[in-house]
Amino acid sequence: MSDNVSKKNIKLARTLLLVAVAMFGFGYALVPIYDVLCEWKWIERDRPDDIKKVPEVAYKVDLNREITVEFMTTLNESTPMEFHAEKKQLKVHPGEYYTVNFYATNKTDKDLLARAIASFSPAVISTYFEKTECFCFSEQTFKARETKTLPMRFVINPEIPEQYKTITLSYTFFDNTEKSVKK
Repeated sequence: MSDNVSKKNIKLARTLLLVAVAMFGFGYALVPIYDVLCEWKWIERDRPDDIKKVPEVAYKVDLNREITVEFMTTLNESTPMEFHAEKKQLKVHPGEYYTVNFYATNKTDKDLLARAIASFSPAVISTYFEKTECFCFSEQTFKARETKTLPMRFVINPEIPEQYKTITLSYTFFDNTEKSVKK
């Protein structure tokens, strides 16, 4: 009977060792897998360090297609501002340039330094959404109680796949005043 228990213990130890090696291998493979997904543009982020201003290019406007662009605005919970877009949504033709104004107000009696971060839904759209002018390219300085008009000029590259009919562009403003004081 003890031989049977001993064989079961050895089998269990081998199984556990195999599971541990497999878990280590999977963990080790996660970084290359993530890199491949990012390269294929399955995972995209529009971060301040990779936002690029693009020059205006003369695209052929696709008048047969219409895409709805929805504009959302939010504030980080500690950002003492008001922030909104002049339009909630806009119907656009790929290849045609549009300008949308956003409005931001510093609600405090102190100067404020803020940064807007953009995000897209679906995320892959950021590849086709080209900004030639945007308040998100740099930090914005607001004097006490100041209201600013913040234009954003964009075009949707006509190479955007046909399946995309609606794009949501969201901006979130963050108060960077304290961070800039510490520098």
